[in-house]
Amino acid sequence: MDKICDQSKIFNHSKCISINKVPTYINGLDNILEGGFPKGRTTIVNGGPGCGKSIFSLEWLYRNAIKGQPGIFISFEEHPSDIRQNALTMGWNLSPLEEKGLVFLLDACPKSNMIISGNFDVSGLMNIIHGKANQMKANNIVLDALDILLRLYENQFLEQNDIYTIHHFLSDKEYTTLMTVKTWQHPSMSNMYGFIDFMADCVIHLDQRVVNQISTRRLRITKYRGSGFGRNEYPFSISEHGCSILPISTQGLHHKALGEVITSGNDRLDNLLGGGYRRGSTILISGLTGSGKTTLSCTFIKRICEQNEKVLFVGFEESEGAIVNNLLSPGIDLRPALKNQQLMFLTCLPEAMGVEEHLFRVFQCINNFSPKHLIVDAVSACKRMGGNQAASDFVIRLINICKENHITILLINQSLDGNQLYQISGMEISSLVDTAVVLNFKESKGEINRTLIVLKSRGLSHSNQYREFMITNNGVQLTDVYLGEGGVLTGAARLEKISRDEQEKRMRKFKIECMQRDIANKEAALFACRSEQQSAIDYARSELDTLIFENQAIEKGTKERSKWRNKSL
Repeated sequence: MDKICDQSKIFNHSKCISINKVPTYINGLDNILEGGFPKGRTTIVNGGPGCGKSIFSLEWLYRNAIKGQPGIFISFEEHPSDIRQNALTMGWNLSPLEEKGLVFLLDACPKSNMIISGNFDVSGLMNIIHGKANQMKANNIVLDALDILLRLYENQFLEQNDIYTIHHFLSDKEYTTLMTVKTWQHPSMSNMYGFIDFMADCVIHLDQRVVNQISTRRLRITKYRGSGFGRNEYPFSISEHGCSILPISTQGLHHKALGEVITSGNDRLDNLLGGGYRRGSTILISGLTGSGKTTLSCTFIKRICEQNEKVLFVGFEESEGAIVNNLLSPGIDLRPALKNQQLMFLTCLPEAMGVEEHLFRVFQCINNFSPKHLIVDAVSACKRMGGNQAASDFVIRLINICKENHITILLINQSLDGNQLYQISGMEISSLVDTAVVLNFKESKGEINRTLIVLKSRGLSHSNQYREFMITNNGVQLTDVYLGEGGVLTGAARLEKISRDEQEKRMRKFKIECMQRDIANKEAALFACRSEQQSAIDYARSELDTLIFENQAIEKGTKERSKWRNKSL
């Protein structure tokens, strides 16, 4: 019976044969491509201006070259000197690789004074590429800005014919080829090179869009013959380290199981949580502004840093100096943790860049700093990166990478309505959260007090009761709340209730003591009365005994006298 093959394999009767692939070594891309570009085949990279097509293809050529795989870069738009200079901004020095014969930059830019005479074709260019490839023993070819070459044609039929000629020539020679082509938004030009996508074996579309004044890049694989691939759009970023793609997992979840219980930084909160937080879990602290979310999370930071574990703090609302200075008021000093390099701050305004740039900055810090715990303050600010969808993309991907690396992530969320207890995130991530702590305000007796409740704590038996949450000069304190006719009592109402309860307790104690004394007196009176009655009874009984004795003596004497009288007769 024929087997069901994996997506990355070709179905061939009774067996599955994997196609050969060339790794890209571009961060995250091989995961989406399930191994890399198809070896010996053509891949098209298309997109509008500024998407990163040239950098994308050059990085593939460069990273394979430093691993000993020679490549040729044919540019129809940029001169080699510009390409070398642009590569240096990414830290890629092409000159040593060119000297070693691992990289060759071929200048194929049309000259401004060029005159086309007769029938133009690409056979000469193909022979040059083939000869240079044989000399270098290169199998990786990049044709950058192929559409510039196509402008030399006045006949659309000849244009398409030579494109197919290039494709078949390079495929027959088993060169792994990347062609970059521009896409146009104007309706009259949108389908100008659409036929190329049908020709290629793999098609990658790069996109740059502006949403809510935030520019973002996206990458999508639209086609891959003979292989499975990630079919979604993925954040795509270009930084000083090159291109990076952030896939969520393309096949299933690879999250590690929750670890042992660790402290929350407060002993009473540990008791409410059923022991504390779980290592590698996702924790959400939600509440209104000023409810103490950051203070509570920094209580955890201080305690965990004292245990020699690293924490990365990602802040979108306050600077590092402001956070450290403000926390001195409640007695939370994070300066020793910073000095010992156990705490690292990564702060930035959400509007400063798109989602992918924010993600890559965080992931780069995770790779370099290797934290065991990560704090995000606040996820609600992520909506300013480009809307609700952008915020969800950021948070979900961040949670995913933390769970895969067994990093405890604590998310701080500013809720808009304290009455909506169960809408704790506002971004549909509640199901991804393992522990949820909700902070709120309680107004009574002319004052506002804070309350805390543990809404969920997976794998632990947590409390379902409210606690009053107080921020003091000595840190965070949790106290038991009082329940009155109006519900939970905090602050002055709680103290007033305690005072009333103490007064009622004293009154009850006084009444009990009075009743005890009254009962004791009555018992004493009863005892005295019983003693008096008993004495009277005893006296009467003694008198009765005397009368009975006298009566018996009289009767005995009478019988004796009667007996003697009878004897005398």
